[in-house]
Order: sequence, then C-alpha cells, then structure tokens
Amino acid sequence: LVSPETSLSVSAHNAAIGLTKAPDSTGPWDKFCFGLDASTLQERLFVSEENIDGFLDTVLCPSFCSQPALESQPLIETLDFTEDRIQIRLK
Repeated sequence: LVSPETSLSVSAHNAAIGLTKAPDSTGPWDKFCFGLDASTLQERLFVSEENIDGFLDTVLCPSFCSQPALESQPLIETLDFTEDRIQIRLK
C-alpha cells in the first residue's frame, strides 16, 4: 500500500477507506479483511471471475457431485467490472 495516498471519508451513515497499491504490486486484489481488531477480522472477496467460479463450485456442486453434473454446470464469465457495475455472461 502507498500510505500517503490512502484516504478516509466518514459521513453519518457510511465510511469509506481508499487504498492505493504500491507501484510494484500488480493485478487485481482477490480479497480484503476488516474488523475492529486482528482477532475479529472478517474476509470478503472482490468480484472476479475466479471468485465467482469458486463460489459456484462450493454452492452448486458439493463434494458428492458426479462428473456429468460438473459438465452441466453453468459457466459464468466476468466481462467487465467497475465501481458502479459488473457485467457477466452466463453460458
């Protein structure tokens, strides 16, 4: 993280923290953790094709699924995502 470029915005009903990656850090972030202290951190995933696929693998097909069931699962492809929207395609 680049600490001088980190920002904080607080209102009556919301708080936002802006984080900036260091120049040598590349690629999208997969997840983040938040909480009151290190012992109470909760993990959240950013929306990405890999995270969506992992979620669907867990929810749609438990460990007892057969191979034919795996082949019939829908494919979700992340086409584009920004702060305001996400565009996905389901096959």
